[in-house]
Amino acid sequence: MSAEVLAELPPEIVRTDADDLAPHLTDWRGQKTGSADVLLLPRSTQDVVEIVKWAGRHGVGLVPQGGNTGLVGGGVPEPAPHGPVAILSLRRMNAIESIDPAGLVLVAGAGAILANVHSAAEEAGCRFPLSLGAKGSATIGGLVSTNAGGVQVLRHGTMRALVLGLEAVLPDGSVLDQLSALRKDNSGYDLKQLLIGAEGTLGIVTRVALRLAPALTTRCTGWAGLDNPGQALALLQRLRAEAGETVESFELIASDALDLTLHHMPALKSPLEGAHRYHVLIELGAPVSILESVLMAGIEAGEVEDAAIASSDAQADSMWNIRETIPEAEKRDGGSIKNDISVAVADVPAFHAEAVQKLQSAYPGTRPFVFGHLGDGNLHWNILPPPGAAPTWLKQEGEQARRLLHDLIAQHHGSISAEHGIGTLKAAELRRLGNPAKLAAMRAIKSALDPQGIMNPAKLFA
Repeated sequence: MSAEVLAELPPEIVRTDADDLAPHLTDWRGQKTGSADVLLLPRSTQDVVEIVKWAGRHGVGLVPQGGNTGLVGGGVPEPAPHGPVAILSLRRMNAIESIDPAGLVLVAGAGAILANVHSAAEEAGCRFPLSLGAKGSATIGGLVSTNAGGVQVLRHGTMRALVLGLEAVLPDGSVLDQLSALRKDNSGYDLKQLLIGAEGTLGIVTRVALRLAPALTTRCTGWAGLDNPGQALALLQRLRAEAGETVESFELIASDALDLTLHHMPALKSPLEGAHRYHVLIELGAPVSILESVLMAGIEAGEVEDAAIASSDAQADSMWNIRETIPEAEKRDGGSIKNDISVAVADVPAFHAEAVQKLQSAYPGTRPFVFGHLGDGNLHWNILPPPGAAPTWLKQEGEQARRLLHDLIAQHHGSISAEHGIGTLKAAELRRLGNPAKLAAMRAIKSALDPQGIMNPAKLFA
């Protein structure tokens, strides 16, 4: 990219040194590395407007990036067929702009880190009810662009339910101002919903108005050991019958995932002494007596083998540390085939049993590494290679194993991407398995809003 082209932008936001670009070229797991001509660091919406208009003039592909914690390559720059590529990092636009405790609204820049949003909301006597393991790095813009879920979807929904309004720069450089925090507005298309989950292919999200929740006045956390996912669902039904809408989280963890996490994180300890094939982590916004009653009923019914209830915030945090460090433990163990899938909640036990049987029959020695949000049917159904497998296993047999799993998901009318997005990793599979009418409509929207194809090129569409 010529110096004359770059000189059209404010020099304060332009970086071309290889050392500056390097941290932005590789994904979080270190498995995918791209290339880019320049790193751009806008300070404001106006900077983004200038960048987008500049990109349109020169045919530069723009790859928006937040905390770079994605798992499907959505933030990794791919060489554009039509010209150079720029990484557009929103990290400078990280202000918590305002908090309205009465209206339960927080406005933040797209580069605001999730953990900082949590802290700001808590200081105002509220909470932002979306949490995930990458909360210390993930940014609000990235969470919006992937329609992130996390561990509290069961009660509060995904980002679609938590975004009241947003501001974005469209591919022609115009600013879509839907930052209003109105909870009722039927004045035409709800365009913010187009941008949520679009992975930066339709515009650059710059500011977001988030829906907060009242602070929890009562919290109880528990851990149960079980024999199978069907028993876990039976326990969830008991919880809902007794605790209603106060069930905040219900996380399933297979024993392989727990054992590997404890192996790589020796400071962590299992909440239960005995061995169990499956575990669930439970959090309620209700008195502990309800959780005690439900767990006891589950034990008496033979659905729960053992259980523990946190007696302090420290114990509750210890349980959550296990769940939140599972992805890091998996990363330390080496490569894996990551799958972020969803099926109807009632189908989870049958799907899981069939997936284990098919996988181990077709690829002996492979190890399912399963954990996730059982309460909403979303499991991280990852696959570890057989012990001693060749380094090429992941790219050859591993990808075939992924297709096998995706075919089974299609048979169960599920989704190959519950919350991580499509990026480049799943683009070909979306084309293979996606509904043709839906894909045609997506391409029509993309062509109408971004005719030059400069917004996050090579993502979503294979």
